[in-house]
Amino acid sequence: MTTRFKYYFACLPLLVSGLAQAQVFPDNEARRAILDLRADVKRISEDNKKNFDKIQSDKQAADLELKKSNDLIAKLQQSLRDSQLEALRLQQEFDKLTRLQNQAVLQLKSDNDALKQQIAELRGEREQLTRDITVLQRSQKDFSAGLEDRIFKLDQRFTKIEPVMIQIDGLEFQSDQAEKKDFELALTTFKRGEFTGAINAFTVFLRKYPNSGFRQSALFWVASAKFVKGDYSDTASQLRTFLAMNEMHSRYPEAMLTLANAQIELKMPAEAKKTLEDLIRDFSSSEAAKVATERLAKLKFP
Repeated sequence: MTTRFKYYFACLPLLVSGLAQAQVFPDNEARRAILDLRADVKRISEDNKKNFDKIQSDKQAADLELKKSNDLIAKLQQSLRDSQLEALRLQQEFDKLTRLQNQAVLQLKSDNDALKQQIAELRGEREQLTRDITVLQRSQKDFSAGLEDRIFKLDQRFTKIEPVMIQIDGLEFQSDQAEKKDFELALTTFKRGEFTGAINAFTVFLRKYPNSGFRQSALFWVASAKFVKGDYSDTASQLRTFLAMNEMHSRYPEAMLTLANAQIELKMPAEAKKTLEDLIRDFSSSEAAKVATERLAKLKFP
């Protein structure tokens, strides 16, 4: 039953009551009352229609809002379901990653344990290798020492046996290695300015190698050292021995000049003058001859 019919049924008692009252009043009044009643009914009907239309409009608006709300609720429910599905998917992914992580941790621990084992084995191998190397080095050292000793002994033997060709001070001759080494050692001592040591070294050399090819050079150097030390007598003696040997020796002019200087220091002017004159005559182009010329010009000889 609609709202309009409900309204008519509600107004029906009023209409009947109005008709009953119309029988009581005169016809004009009854007619007026009926007209007023009809006007009231019409007005009420129109008001009810307006209210009904408004209610219908409100109902439609409410239904539209309800539909929108239901659609929104449906969308929210769908979003919730989607979110739940996404959350489930993410949880599954997380569980999978957790399992993979746990597996990786276990694998890493296993690899770490294996690595520790390998390191321990390598450390043991290295220690053993170090010990082996130490033993090998000790053996090699012993072998090298023995080999060097044998080589040294062989070298000593060959040094004494095999002569070498020497070229010194314009002379050329053969000498063994030990002889050469002793001469060079004595000469190095002289060049360091250790004249006493040089005198001793050359003296020992001349005694040890009386027929050495170095003999003439050794005489010159020992005489030079003695001259510096002020032992002019021995200087003159050594140089006379030197000059009695090979005149091709490159220090021959220098030896004559040193002899003349020693003779001057020994107060032997005549001998010094003759030595200087012989030097100038026999080795006129030498530097020693130039010095001798200057000495003759400055010194007064008898």
